[in-house]
Amino acid sequence: MNYNELGEKLNELLKLENTPVAIKWSVKEPKNIEKEECKSRFCSKLEKAMNGEMFYSTLDEEECMGGARYSGLKSMSEYPPNVQSGAFMVPRGLYKNIPAVQRSRKNETYINPGIFHAIIFAPLNKAEFEPDVILMVSNAKQGMEILHANAYDSGTHGIGADVAPICSSMAATPYMTGRVTYGFGDVASRQNMGINQEDIMVSIPGSELCRIVSNLEEMRTKVLFKE
Repeated sequence: MNYNELGEKLNELLKLENTPVAIKWSVKEPKNIEKEECKSRFCSKLEKAMNGEMFYSTLDEEECMGGARYSGLKSMSEYPPNVQSGAFMVPRGLYKNIPAVQRSRKNETYINPGIFHAIIFAPLNKAEFEPDVILMVSNAKQGMEILHANAYDSGTHGIGADVAPICSSMAATPYMTGRVTYGFGDVASRQNMGINQEDIMVSIPGSELCRIVSNLEEMRTKVLFKE
């Protein structure tokens, strides 16, 4: 399967302004891809890939506590008590109190730590690997068409993401569930990525990409989706 071609088709069919990002978890550091040069947040890594960079990152290059935890690079038990409790989020205005943080975390998805050592990021149309998840930053109409394409031949509905960080909601969730996931991103990621106010996010499990792109092509021949 040629993911470069699928990436180009996705851009063409949806007229995307932002290049979809291919993400892959790896049990070891890849030999044919350059390592990220400095620390950055998980969401900033996505922005780098949208802007054309291809690289891999390990725990040493992850600047964000959430990015390390939700992506499976570090166990929550390794963090200090104020992180484990979520107390540090209260003065920042993310939650009113610790119980609210704890209740929210029950609905968040993370990848089990201790399995993967590296994460690879690349523009989908340049990816030299089979992606686990493809993240798109799009407008609402483009996101709607992805959801229709997902349901077109399967009747399957996507799942909506809430206020969890996108390393959880838009990366770990589609990875762990195998389902198309849509959402608005969280306040920190939207600031760090510098995306437009009108933008939304959609993530596609890599295993579903070919089917969805094929459906988009066929849907373009139908009345409601002709341009």
